[in-house]
Amino acid sequence: MDKIPVIAIFDVGKTNKKLLLFNEDYKVVHEESWSLPETKDEDGFPCEDVSALTNWLKNSFQAILTENHFQVMAVNFSGYGASFVYLDEEGKVLLPLYNYLKPYSLKLQKQFYETYGGESQVAKQTASPVLGNLNSGMQLYRLKHEKPEFFSKVKYALHLPQYLSFVLTGKPNTDITSIGCHTSLWHFQKKNYHEWVQKEQIADKLPAIKEVSEVAGLTENSIPVGIGLHDSSAALVPYLTTFQEPFVLLSTGTWCITLNPFNHSILTDYELHNDCLCYLSFKGNPVKASRLFAGNEHEQQVKRLASHFLTDTDYYKKVKADEVLLKRFRPAYKSMHTTGSTVMIGESGFSKRDLSAYKNYDEAYHQLIADIMEQQVRSTSIVLKGAAVKRIFVDGGFSKNPIYMQLLADAFPEMEVFAATVAQASSLGAAMVMHRHWNGKAFPSSIVDIKRIT
Repeated sequence: MDKIPVIAIFDVGKTNKKLLLFNEDYKVVHEESWSLPETKDEDGFPCEDVSALTNWLKNSFQAILTENHFQVMAVNFSGYGASFVYLDEEGKVLLPLYNYLKPYSLKLQKQFYETYGGESQVAKQTASPVLGNLNSGMQLYRLKHEKPEFFSKVKYALHLPQYLSFVLTGKPNTDITSIGCHTSLWHFQKKNYHEWVQKEQIADKLPAIKEVSEVAGLTENSIPVGIGLHDSSAALVPYLTTFQEPFVLLSTGTWCITLNPFNHSILTDYELHNDCLCYLSFKGNPVKASRLFAGNEHEQQVKRLASHFLTDTDYYKKVKADEVLLKRFRPAYKSMHTTGSTVMIGESGFSKRDLSAYKNYDEAYHQLIADIMEQQVRSTSIVLKGAAVKRIFVDGGFSKNPIYMQLLADAFPEMEVFAATVAQASSLGAAMVMHRHWNGKAFPSSIVDIKRIT
């Protein structure tokens, strides 16, 4: 039996680690998922176990090479950002992979911003709100100033996707999508590293930047290996490849992130204070993004609803969009599109509502989605400004929620709103950028399935 030509993609999230195989039509033909136990750093803070991650990667790759059904033609990686692996002169891991959720020293943070022009200036130049360790460049700054004896031993600092590539190739590289994701490293106007990166000798620790479509190196079996991408930028690849007209992508999950690849304006103080930032696309172009913790709130509030109305936690999946309730709870759209409000700070108003005021679960759930939508529309509106965008694509969990989708379409009557479905978007994007190195077919036209909401 002939083996199926495939590209292997390692998709590394903080919780789940996946290995996916895509055939030449970019259909998933094999998928495996693992959850690896965390370890702790020298301060006792939980973090990724680099040793366990490395062993998983090597063992999974070797196992798939011996699989009789597939012929691995190429490999690439999609991984979470804001995380560095530090290598010494011999290419060995030197320090823990510090957790980006670890609290950052306020004294050190103050020192940094006072030295380099203040929070507002640096944040605008680097398109990075002040986020502590979530600004991965600040991890390197901390290392230099708090652990200089280790900093001096670091030969290379690799963002996580590039470390995964290094494991299979032994070649250190830097990727623009990882550098350009709220790291505070990249000067978006000068299109180069920020001056502080040079002055602090940080640039010396960062390998040369390669195009995301280049081959990082070859495995022992001479299989081409990509340099890896930041997962948010990877998820945009199928959309940017498929659609030519300007659009925004509303990617919904725990975070609801509105990504606008066509808004290249410099971030304002208002945008930075409302959780806006910029990514760099796989082509190196700015992607303005706004974030909302809506998926997390939804998860917490449906538990509250289930407890009050004595239902299962996932009862919301049975609730259908009711036109009468939609009209009753529909927010005031005009005020939602204006800037200057702090409506996005913290939870929506639903957490303070008295559930006994609602006759049944359906009523209360319509109110919950309406309250979340009030924040969502304001969040999305921020990144819509300054770009002639006529389409909104929604993927992830909320794209399957009829109440959410209907309220979103009502809120943007001048836009075309689509529920979009892309199987494993981040992994698919990582596969697509390697196309010319393994796949002789043209890109299929049906990579993104869309359904318009009217």
